[in-house]
Amino acid sequence: MTLDYEKLWKDVLSEVELNISKANFSTWFKDTYIGKYDNGEVAIHVPNSFAHEWLSTKFNKLIAGIIRNMDSSIRHIDYIIVSQPKNQAKQTTIQQNKPLKTILSNEEQLGFNEFYTDSESNLNPKYTFDSFIVAPFNEVAHAAALTISKNIGNVYNPLFVYGGVGLGKTHLLQAIGNEIRKNNQNTKVHYLTSENFANDYVSSIQNKNINIFKEKYRKYSLLIIDDIQFFSDKLKIQEEFFHVFNSLYNSGNQIVFSSDRPPQYIVGLEDRLRSRFEGGMMVDISQPEYEERLAILKAKINTKGFPLSDEIIEFTASNIKENIRELEGALNSIIGQSKIRGRMLSLEEVEKIISKKAKPVRAITAEQLIKTISIYYNIEEKNLTEKTRRKEIVKPRQITMYLLRNDLSTSYPHIGRRLGQKDHTTAIHAFKKISEDIKRDKKLEQEINNIREMMFKNCV
Repeated sequence: MTLDYEKLWKDVLSEVELNISKANFSTWFKDTYIGKYDNGEVAIHVPNSFAHEWLSTKFNKLIAGIIRNMDSSIRHIDYIIVSQPKNQAKQTTIQQNKPLKTILSNEEQLGFNEFYTDSESNLNPKYTFDSFIVAPFNEVAHAAALTISKNIGNVYNPLFVYGGVGLGKTHLLQAIGNEIRKNNQNTKVHYLTSENFANDYVSSIQNKNINIFKEKYRKYSLLIIDDIQFFSDKLKIQEEFFHVFNSLYNSGNQIVFSSDRPPQYIVGLEDRLRSRFEGGMMVDISQPEYEERLAILKAKINTKGFPLSDEIIEFTASNIKENIRELEGALNSIIGQSKIRGRMLSLEEVEKIISKKAKPVRAITAEQLIKTISIYYNIEEKNLTEKTRRKEIVKPRQITMYLLRNDLSTSYPHIGRRLGQKDHTTAIHAFKKISEDIKRDKKLEQEINNIREMMFKNCV
């Protein structure tokens, strides 16, 4: 599909303006336009070398993503310096203009490598187990995914991976598919989002080819559906997927899901689907702790081959806490700014970059939480890891587990290891118990709020 030059660029600029500051938009996107748009290629004309540098490095990924959302056939983008007026430039071809031209190499086409997908499987080949960084917050999910890739359909079926946005669920799910395809190209694998499935279903109804739709999804040896929570309240789609699930499962084919929450918390999900999701292997990916964020940053820095000082790495890990996606985004901003300026950034300059992404505060760590609880209940920190059933220890230990999970989003396996447990079932039990107890025990609720207040005062 090819759109009108001016309309396409106008739509792109509208999206760009929503994603960057007004100052950046007016400075770098003024007097830009599309000079070529055909055969899957777009040439964006810019007025000077400064605009060229910023659009081709700092904003290339943003532009590429927006353009491809508008026209999925586009696979390449050039940035070309053209100093003559727009109207005059449009009268001649790019070749006749003889512009000063720098075309990004394939390796530098970050935006399109990011969005490339295999047409048959819908998998992005960049998502592999080799590029997935394993840490305590995601190691159980990684182990389950790796096991499935070696024994498809025979273990952990279905696999249900849940966790917040930007924590690597999509990467992990697609890594399963890519690993299986690598080992056997003939294996029928397909990845899609729940929204894609819903749209496909609606389209089949409108076009009166529902039977083709049904056969399509029953032929796969591995079906991966991302963001299954969007099936919520879509009863007709849930009914159709229920039959797809049963057909695949009864044929011994593998099914893998992701969601931002466990099945029991997906409102509007039919019980029969919920029971099938819960009947397999459910694993969560929680937010990474400070030490894990530090390790992730160092691993990504090694991959990018652009060294940063420990001071900058530690500051970034301390202040970007929400998810891995934001962490990598901050890292890319730091590296991009360094390359543009031709030097390493100072800590003060990095602080300005990070301040736009997160409010700098001292990270609350598991160690600080444990120390606060031991002070509050007048016990020694080592008491919390002892294997004892003494009431004066059991309660603080359960509260510790609850707060590690609820406030710090620590994974259950990590909580278990931190507090000297053989497995993570104790942590799960403690979290559920305290969650229920505080609903009816106002004194307990006040104790926990007091602990939180102490903890945050010490971390301001």
